[in-house]
Amino acid sequence: MLHHPNIDPVAVELGPLAIHWYGLMYLGGFLAAWYLGKMRTRKPWSPVKEEQIDDLIFYGAMGVILGGRAGYVIFYNFGQFLDDPLWLFRIWEGGMAFHGGLLGVMIAMWLFARKIGQPMFAVWDFIAPLVPIGLGLGRIGNFIGQELWGRPTDAWYGMLFPRDPMQLARHPSQLYQAALEGLLLFLILYFYTRKPRPLLATSGLFGLCYGCFRFLVEFVREPDAHIGIDAFGWMTRGQELSLPMIIAGAALMIYAYRREAKQARV
Repeated sequence: MLHHPNIDPVAVELGPLAIHWYGLMYLGGFLAAWYLGKMRTRKPWSPVKEEQIDDLIFYGAMGVILGGRAGYVIFYNFGQFLDDPLWLFRIWEGGMAFHGGLLGVMIAMWLFARKIGQPMFAVWDFIAPLVPIGLGLGRIGNFIGQELWGRPTDAWYGMLFPRDPMQLARHPSQLYQAALEGLLLFLILYFYTRKPRPLLATSGLFGLCYGCFRFLVEFVREPDAHIGIDAFGWMTRGQELSLPMIIAGAALMIYAYRREAKQARV
């Protein structure tokens, strides 16, 4: 059995102000996206210019925060929202959802694409490789904060979380997600986009890979206590939300390559 290092979730305290590691991970994700975005603007096929990256990151950050919060409220705790609508705006009480954040970023990038006069799909493809590092850092933040841990396990790598009231050895599923949705997904997209790809292929690959990785990890991640297993006696809410991503991602890639092949024949 492994033991969680029990890191203080508060990284820095400045009087009444407490800066949490989770917040710093968000900041690190945005900084990484800014740096990678600057590098990607040097590609001759980039739809975004270097001087536009600051605005792109701002739009993306608003999409992540607003979409992530709205997604958590709608997908995971809509009942509480109906009882207390103002809870939607009390972000400091916790509650963010990736799938909502993704929808928020997609809308934000649509608005950004209109602003700079570029096709929305090209901007989606541009930003997709910038996202995984932030996802990985966010899961590390979950691990430090001892939240979203995994299901109980007898495996030697089962981890005991000090804040777990049941004190069971659990899968450190936050680290699994950091490795898959963060590191591996970044490497896949980074090497895939080293040369031009058909329009929407990169977005499709992101959706396909993330959906598959999240779907698999959900088998060992502890479901939300107020939802539990949601369908068929085994499917979680996270898997229900990831399945459309897998289907849509695969469909986008097929469409992108068929469209390119059709244009080549003309």
